[in-house]
Amino acid sequence: MSFSTALSGLNASTRDLAVTGNNIANAGTTGFKMARTQFADVYASSSLGLSSTQAGSGVRVAGIQQQFSQGNIDFTNNALDLAVNGEGFFTLNANGETVYSRAGAFGPDREGYVTNPQGHRLQVYPPLASGGFDTGRLTDLQLQVGDAPPQRTSRIEADINLPAASGTAPAVAFDPANADSYAHTTSLTVYDSLGSAHTASLYFAPTATPGTWDVHTVIDGAVTGAATQASFDADGNLLTPAGGSFVLPPVPQTNGATDLALTVDLSGATQFGDRFNVAALTQDGYATGRLTGIEVTPEGIAQARFTNGQARALGQVAMATFANPQGMQELGDTVWAETFSSGPALRGVADSGSFGAIQAGALETSNVDLTAELVHMISAQRAFQANAQMITTTDQITQTALNLR
Repeated sequence: MSFSTALSGLNASTRDLAVTGNNIANAGTTGFKMARTQFADVYASSSLGLSSTQAGSGVRVAGIQQQFSQGNIDFTNNALDLAVNGEGFFTLNANGETVYSRAGAFGPDREGYVTNPQGHRLQVYPPLASGGFDTGRLTDLQLQVGDAPPQRTSRIEADINLPAASGTAPAVAFDPANADSYAHTTSLTVYDSLGSAHTASLYFAPTATPGTWDVHTVIDGAVTGAATQASFDADGNLLTPAGGSFVLPPVPQTNGATDLALTVDLSGATQFGDRFNVAALTQDGYATGRLTGIEVTPEGIAQARFTNGQARALGQVAMATFANPQGMQELGDTVWAETFSSGPALRGVADSGSFGAIQAGALETSNVDLTAELVHMISAQRAFQANAQMITTTDQITQTALNLR
């Protein structure tokens, strides 16, 4: 009995050393989760149920349990390196099989799909045309994006202050080339339906009526429509045009674009003091945009950024948690599979509920504590040596008994 008891100790210590060695070997593996060996004592069963005077029969390995504690976050400056700061797993498509991982070293393959080094594709919730994401289905994240289409300018907003001391009305007809025909001007760039840029200028000329101005609009050097009158009350607030805006006649384009139809909004205009000031001058169009990069927000929204300042959502990273993560099946390559013991995957998005936030441009390192593992290695070695000594001692006792005459 002593031989078998000591042998079970040797086997258990060997398994423990193997687990410790695996932890140490993976101290630098991205997303790796350390494991620990769980032991259970062994007793021979008694048909009478009487075991108070019974010696133990050794030890067995009850299980090897992975520890899903948080690893450190190391920054890499690679936009597609992702780390989860908190609970949750990335969802991956491994040739049709759904697997899960904490290792976020992703990059595009030759078809533009975002994959890990093993070729497993990162799963996302696809974007909806109306905004938001379809959290009812998963799809592979793909980075194939062309230029961002332009948007035609339809509205100009000018928040300006015209000086109360407007001076006298110009003595000559308005001419953008004649500075004597107006008092103040400001310009901005607008875009047609093909994304071509045009210069739109607003010219302000005082009239003979105090508090009233003629507003002239010039596009690409050509006067567009008749002058519009802007008038202010005694407190400097805008009275006309009604509603604060006016519509310009369509401007035909020679490049095949649709006519440029603009509404000028002066609702933020005032007449205070004696200084002309432009507080804001904006328009709602933009040119064609070229891709400048990919970014992932803390909520896991992957979006493409373009030179025209626009962003296009490509999907939202699908996250998963489990009621019993230790019950997941280890598949190697720092990925796990769902099992009956783990419970079904609970899906969601990052930085919501129990899910941690995503840190882009960073990786989660292994959670192995090398110092603790080295200390544990010494303890396991001592246990192995003690069990080996137990076998030696038992052998000596047996030899002594055999030598009795």
